[in-house]
Amino acid sequence: MKYSLVFIILSFFLINQFSSANKGLVLASSVVHANKLAPALYVFGDSVVDSGNNNYLNTLAKGNYKPYGIGFPNGASGRFTNGYTIVDYLAAWLGLPFVPPYLGLSKVQKSKITTGINYASGAAGILPESGTATGDNLSLEKQVNYFKDTVQFDLPKSLKTRKNISTYLAKSIVVVVIGSNDYLNNYLQPTRYNSSKIYTPQQYGAHLVSTLKQHLKNMYHIGARKFLVFEMGPIGCLPSVVNSVNPRPITACVEGINGLVKIFNFGVTNMIQELRSTLKGSTFVYGDVFENTYHQAITPLKYGFSGGNAPCCSVSNMSSLCIPNQTPCKNKNAYHYWDGFHPTQRVNHEIANGCFRGSSTCFPINVYQLACS
Repeated sequence: MKYSLVFIILSFFLINQFSSANKGLVLASSVVHANKLAPALYVFGDSVVDSGNNNYLNTLAKGNYKPYGIGFPNGASGRFTNGYTIVDYLAAWLGLPFVPPYLGLSKVQKSKITTGINYASGAAGILPESGTATGDNLSLEKQVNYFKDTVQFDLPKSLKTRKNISTYLAKSIVVVVIGSNDYLNNYLQPTRYNSSKIYTPQQYGAHLVSTLKQHLKNMYHIGARKFLVFEMGPIGCLPSVVNSVNPRPITACVEGINGLVKIFNFGVTNMIQELRSTLKGSTFVYGDVFENTYHQAITPLKYGFSGGNAPCCSVSNMSSLCIPNQTPCKNKNAYHYWDGFHPTQRVNHEIANGCFRGSSTCFPINVYQLACS
């Protein structure tokens, strides 16, 4: 009962105006920290959950300037949204602090931290070549290798024994949000990448799923046991995609691109079911974000998005990221998209909320049940 009350208070604060949301998260997190539901959260993925790794890379894909972070404590941090990401909420509700970016930690800090690390990187994909046209990124392979380094070289300094590390990892939660850039910044850019010349849509989807499967198995062999793997959202509805098509679609989304996503998501669903049965002692939770996000995109007013599918901030015609130091829309909660690619804090909150305690976003159990299992 005590935890449920904290959760309700936290949710109430976070859904309000950003100044109140900031105070609500800090206050409620300090209460929840005394009752950690999981020892750590390890994050893998792309810009949707990047907490600042790209700040340290030579890339055009950065979110470390205003108006990014306008609703986040201390402002722009490298998060590609106006406030909190999905994993920021999950961490708080699990009783953990914000998960710091791996590249932002010193050697000493890496050897001391035991509440989790974020390896996610803007523009990163499942395939190592994805997103490289914009500069450097931490591909999923690099992220998993950094996780291996953490377990082999850093955790022993704080947890001491292999038994302690194994127990700790088995209770920690791994979050994976990746795949969009393998289409947006690879397959759908034939002048920069040759993947669409080599693979049919079905073959490419299968290639991505097979590669993702191997990386998840590698995480398991490193020691991870509890996984939250999100499917891909309807990238055919992104403002950057819809506005780049000529002629523009008569519908709210480019359905041909969403068709590619469905191929990938179907493969991931089957792959997760297979891993559940073959990796002993593992628990896999599947994050279903496509359907709800798609319905919000095609009927935004029904869901309270009076700003429609337009970006909240003014975006660059070249990158579809926010133009530096421009004033964004006044009512951020009325907009689904923050820039041309990324959701607003409100959307992140709704996804995290549904996945943490609900029964319609994450399957077969929610994150609270995963942590308590």
